[in-house]
Amino acid sequence: MIALLAGGLAGTELYARHRADTILTDVAECVTEDGVTISFGVNPPFLWQHITGHYTNISVTTEGNRVQSADGMTAEVVLADVRLQDSGDSKGTIGRLDATLSWKSAGIKDTVAANLPGVGNLITGVRTDAAAGTVILEAGDNSVTAKPVVSDGDLNLEVLDVTGPLPKDAVQTALNELTKKLNDNYPLGIHADGVEVTDSGVVGKFSSDDASIPEEDANPCFARL
Repeated sequence: MIALLAGGLAGTELYARHRADTILTDVAECVTEDGVTISFGVNPPFLWQHITGHYTNISVTTEGNRVQSADGMTAEVVLADVRLQDSGDSKGTIGRLDATLSWKSAGIKDTVAANLPGVGNLITGVRTDAAAGTVILEAGDNSVTAKPVVSDGDLNLEVLDVTGPLPKDAVQTALNELTKKLNDNYPLGIHADGVEVTDSGVVGKFSSDDASIPEEDANPCFARL
């Protein structure tokens, strides 16, 4: 009898985990526009978390193809104290969200080309200078040197130098349009906390506290929750 009960609980937990994994994968893939892997915390047992709608810890890792409009970006996200409780105004709350977004140099080039046709079409390559904390956008013999900075919770690119015929102000305006598009699209009140330039690209740290999970009419990606 005990063995049957234990087996039944194990089967129920596997089913619940599979269902939750499927639903959250759909949501995360819709939000990021990339494939994702989901994992859950094990304390308390997952079945109890699923029954109560209170998940202590959920980790999400994307495949690295893109995050929304940013090509070549990988997201590693940890959600803590997730409570699925539909209140009419929201589907629940997320106590804490921490995200690391890693953006490869080649992805920055492709993103600039796709989103800023007037300027992006001129970019032939992107490289980084980790020591100086800068990103260099190359356009043949010309270049733009920009420094990733965090300002008021947004991740921006501050143009330091332009070599070539393009006015510095025009380049800054174009990059501002790109970063605004990226910043404005992040859901759940996510804001930038810090940024680091590495040998391979740019790594940003993002977070959110006490975020409301939006209803379907506010963000269709969360419809299945």
